[in-house]
Amino acid sequence: MTGTAVAPPPTVRASAPHRRGRLTDPAVGIWLAAAAVTALGWIVVAARGGDFLTLANVVGILQNCVALGLVAVGQTAVILTGSLDLSVAYLISLGTLVAATTMEDGGVVTAVLAVLALSAAVGLANGLIVTGLKVNAFIATLGTAFILRGWIEDNYTGPAGKVTVSFQHLGYDRIGPFPVSLFLLLAVAAALWLITRRTRFGHHLYATGGDEHAARLSGVRTRRTVIAAHVLCSLCVGAAALFLAARLGSGAPWAGTEARYDLESIAAVVLGGTALAGGRGGVVGTLGGVLVLAVLDSVFNQLGVDPFFKNVVRGVVIIAAVALYARRGSRRTA
Repeated sequence: MTGTAVAPPPTVRASAPHRRGRLTDPAVGIWLAAAAVTALGWIVVAARGGDFLTLANVVGILQNCVALGLVAVGQTAVILTGSLDLSVAYLISLGTLVAATTMEDGGVVTAVLAVLALSAAVGLANGLIVTGLKVNAFIATLGTAFILRGWIEDNYTGPAGKVTVSFQHLGYDRIGPFPVSLFLLLAVAAALWLITRRTRFGHHLYATGGDEHAARLSGVRTRRTVIAAHVLCSLCVGAAALFLAARLGSGAPWAGTEARYDLESIAAVVLGGTALAGGRGGVVGTLGGVLVLAVLDSVFNQLGVDPFFKNVVRGVVIIAAVALYARRGSRRTA
C-alpha cells in the first residue's frame, strides 16, 4: 500500500531544470540560431525564386567557415584569458606569402613548418608584450599588426610565390559534400576543445580569465597561461594562412585584411557566447557563431543585398546577441 505513495525518482525531477539549463546555454542557443537563420534564409531566397540549399551553395558556406573558424577558435583561447589578438589579419597575409614563396623554392613540409614557426613567434611576442611589459592586449596586438603591415608593404607589392598543385588539394578537394579543409577545422577545434575542457591548462585559461588575481593566489601561473594562449591562437592563424594559400595558389598581401579576420573572428567568438572579459565560453559556441556569419553572408550574396545594409544587419545581430547574454548573466547573479 505504501508503494503507491512513493515519489517519482529524483532523476526525473532533476532532469527538467537540467534541460532548461542546457537550452539557455549560449553554445546551444547559437546552434539553434544557426538552424533558424538557415531555415529563414532558405524561405527568403525561395520567395525570391532562388534555391538556397543547393550542393554548390552548401559547399561554399562550409568552405567560408574554414578560414574564419580556424582564426575564431584560436581567438577563443585568448579571449578566455581576458586578452584578445588584433594582429591575426596581417599574420594571415604574411603567412600566405611565406607559405607560397617557400613552396616555390623548397618543399611543402618546409613551407608548413616555416608558417607555423612564424606564427608561434608572433604569438610568443604578443604574449610577452601583454604579460611582461603590462601593455593592454588591444594596444599590444594592434602594435604587432602595424609592424607586420609595415613588413608586408615594404617587401611585397602584390601576389608572390606559387603554391604546389598537390597542396592546393587542401583548398578545393571534397569528400562527398564535405570540403577536405572542413576536416582540418574540425580537427583543430576538437584539439582546442580537449585542451580547454579536459586539461589542467584549460582550467587555468578559465581561471585566469575569470579572476586573474584569485587564480594567481591559487597557484596558477597566469603569465605563462596568457602567453601559451597567444601562441595557440597564432598557430591556429597559421593554419588558416596555409588553407588560404592553398585556395589562392599564391601568397597575397590582402588575404587576411580584405576579409577583416581580426574583427570577424572576435564577432564569431562573442556570438558564440564567450565573454570578452574572459572566464566563460568555449569552442563549440564559437563554431556556431562562425556558421551564423557564413550563412548570413551566403543569404545576402544570393539576394544581392547592399554591402552597407549587410553590415548593418550583422552589427545588429552581434549587438542583440551580446545584449541577450548580458541580460542572462545579470539574472544569474541577481
